[in-house]
Amino acid sequence: MLRLNSPQQAGQILVTRRKALSLSQAAVAACLGISQNRLSELEAHPERFTLDRLLALASQLGLELVLQDKTPPTDESEW
Repeated sequence: MLRLNSPQQAGQILVTRRKALSLSQAAVAACLGISQNRLSELEAHPERFTLDRLLALASQLGLELVLQDKTPPTDESEW
């Protein structure tokens, strides 16, 4: 499971997944009903994703978003 801490991290995960599936931006964009240029912009600036667009893209890439309680940090230092 991957934990997200920033929009940029989400963008990296989505781009990496798309490439791992050997999907072009044009193919994914067509499934989402947007232009390849728009998908390129969203991948470069993931903070611009709307929630519905993020969910749709994740679904196209075989991913799902899960929200859960945050795991409290553990203090396991030896000092």
